[in-house]
Amino acid sequence: MLNRLSTGKSWYKHFQYEEGRDKPGDVRNIMLVVATLIASVTFQAGVNPPGGVWQDNDNGHHAGRAIYASQSAAYYVFLISNTFALSASVLVIISLTHRFPFHFEIVIATVSMIVTYGSAIFAVTPDESVRFRYVIAAASVPFILRCLIQLFNIVFKK
Repeated sequence: MLNRLSTGKSWYKHFQYEEGRDKPGDVRNIMLVVATLIASVTFQAGVNPPGGVWQDNDNGHHAGRAIYASQSAAYYVFLISNTFALSASVLVIISLTHRFPFHFEIVIATVSMIVTYGSAIFAVTPDESVRFRYVIAAASVPFILRCLIQLFNIVFKK
């Protein structure tokens, strides 16, 4: 390994997935850890937006609303991207835990987490700063893409 670092060869190739070398269970566990970390970070960013929330009702803003929302375009990009990442990571978690014991409970917990996320972003986002239909669309994109991929595989596999 040290030899690779000193010669300038691709050191990261050693860490990439290799079908014959890596066990599927280990790969699934790593993907679950990564998806869980992404879900945790994106959930926290939605519940507690960057910059925090206004603490008072002075100067035309309302207490409890995201400070970052005063920069409408930037906040909009943040909200859509964050929602997309949370939704994709939840899809990975649900997919990788399929047929696990307590899978139904995992689905209930993740759906509840998404509902909590949605209510939190609705609470801190001023009504005029974002169109929530785009946030809902961003949340559904990973699920729709996965369904389309599955449908494509079924149709063209025959």
